[in-house]
Amino acid sequence: MSLFDYTPIDAVDIDSMLDAAIEACEQRVAGIVSVAGPRSFADTLTPLEEVAAFVAEVDGRGPFLSNVATEENVRQTARAADQRLRQWVTDLEFREDLYRAVKAYSETAEALALEAEKKRFLDFTLRDFLLVGHELPPERRARAQETRQRLVQLEVEFSTNIAEDDSHVILTREDLAGLPDEYIAGLEAGHAEGTYKVTMAYPDVLPFLDNATRRDLRQAVNLIYNNRAAEVNRPILAEALELRAEMAELFDLSSWAEYRFQVKMAKTPKRVEDLYEHLLPRLTSKGKEELRVMTRLLEQETRDRAFRSWDYRFYETTLRKTEFGVDPFEVAKYLPLPQVLEGMFALTGTAFGLEYEEIPEAFAWHGDVKLFRILDRASGAPIAHFYMDLHPRPGKFTHAAAWSLVPGHRSSDGKPAQPVSAIVCNLPKPTPDRPSLLQHDDVVTLFHEFGHVLHMSLSQASFTRFSGASTEWDFVEAPSQIMEHWCWQPEALQTFARHHETGEPIPSAMVEQLVAAKNLNTGLFHLRQISYGKLDLEYHGPGSGKDLERILRETYAIGLIPFPEGTFFPASFGHLLGGYDAGYYGYLWAKVFGDDMFSRFEQEGYTDPIVGMEYRRAILEPNGTKDADELLRDFLGREPSGEAFLRYSGIEP
Repeated sequence: MSLFDYTPIDAVDIDSMLDAAIEACEQRVAGIVSVAGPRSFADTLTPLEEVAAFVAEVDGRGPFLSNVATEENVRQTARAADQRLRQWVTDLEFREDLYRAVKAYSETAEALALEAEKKRFLDFTLRDFLLVGHELPPERRARAQETRQRLVQLEVEFSTNIAEDDSHVILTREDLAGLPDEYIAGLEAGHAEGTYKVTMAYPDVLPFLDNATRRDLRQAVNLIYNNRAAEVNRPILAEALELRAEMAELFDLSSWAEYRFQVKMAKTPKRVEDLYEHLLPRLTSKGKEELRVMTRLLEQETRDRAFRSWDYRFYETTLRKTEFGVDPFEVAKYLPLPQVLEGMFALTGTAFGLEYEEIPEAFAWHGDVKLFRILDRASGAPIAHFYMDLHPRPGKFTHAAAWSLVPGHRSSDGKPAQPVSAIVCNLPKPTPDRPSLLQHDDVVTLFHEFGHVLHMSLSQASFTRFSGASTEWDFVEAPSQIMEHWCWQPEALQTFARHHETGEPIPSAMVEQLVAAKNLNTGLFHLRQISYGKLDLEYHGPGSGKDLERILRETYAIGLIPFPEGTFFPASFGHLLGGYDAGYYGYLWAKVFGDDMFSRFEQEGYTDPIVGMEYRRAILEPNGTKDADELLRDFLGREPSGEAFLRYSGIEP
């Protein structure tokens, strides 16, 4: 397979690639609408599949670089290309002649006889056209198109503002009391001699909030972190919510949430609300007791009982150290990145029948990026490729995510196009005298995102429409949630956790302490997840002209910790305009199913190749070719249950 060479790409290349892709797509569309006489799958839907493949591929070569390119002009051009491509796709969805062509084909004898994935492709294509308003009156359809075009602009601006936010604090060595030398060595130098720059990127801000002994500085950093991009993104969010409410009205629906739930596994917002109502009493009771414990620690140190958001991570870390003997930085000494990757590849290779090969020359967008090939262990045949871009740098995407660069599918001649994906994280950087040392939370994040890579890489879908992570959006996190469990299995950790200097394996006592602390503050953690989910659903609930501040404060209160005054964290809550709108609940929703699936591994063997291959065949390979409920039943052999989630989370024994 020939991989794309990212090394020479500049702004001009991005524009020319986009021009060529759009021209090729326009030719396919022109061919569809010009068909005379009886239509067929080959002249109507096959070209649409080719368009989807073209769009996905150029997106992975151009717009994707807005997240990772080193040069600012390349990132800016890639963002403009992203907006242009998304608007072209939006315009395509609104093409009346294209919709009529597909509808005409759907009424043919050939279409009525379609089965399996071809039938699903036709059904979903028609559904997609209906969801943008092709059966609405013309004036409503025109307004829906205008609204969607504006939303594309706002979504790109919102994410750009988050990515470009350079909020930070400049601190002295004394200000960094409580932080270990290895953390400080990884910080950028400040503008004045002897100072350090603490950015709001995860590798900087989270360890600071975990360990800095000065409460006033934790407060300052916490407030800055929760107020990123607030000035520029708050009005963008407000406008987007109004437009989404208007879009729902055009379809005679009560809310944007109701509109979005039409294609979700949950089907209706009420199912999510019912899940929350089921969990909230038990979580609230557990969370209050957890908060009392940390408040006592605060009072002992400061004589203050007013527990605040900037105290949470610090006292949770304190409890891990004092009650469980877990010092995240001591654990990190046994988790150098190269060994973690080796362990992750070995575990997933055994469980899912895979082999991994690093390709020496990645020809990637940055010198730190590594490229790997995945092979099927039984046949030796190559399956997919993926890039790993794991360390922070200026202008890079600031969180952790996985992208599909080339979705797996079959071309019109029946030949398979192998998937290519990228995992992008912000793990601690290595220094000249030590490797990248991961805290256990970093390992969990890495395994989680690699779950997305496997979901994309093992796809056996024929059509781009169903490839990779193209399942219902509230199920897409389940194959990543399940991966997190391996990070908590002692026998798994001890296969790769070795001291970066001595090579000694991680002590059994340390692993036992780490696992014992797994569900520390699980009540507060899940309450916070529910508060985010309810914020998202209420922002996208019935009505317009919403009081964003009131909703924020009311939903924040679910987490039991007082609201940090002077902040507006939704401005940097990228999920709200990043595809998870009316869908953030999906993390908790999918965790329930991920935990349920892992219960089979717990019963039959954590790396058992039989259950591992059954999971690969039933979940990872079909992707969106079946409904998520059916995928779950295929693997579990029963209806899904929430019992494993309650047990793994420590909510019930």
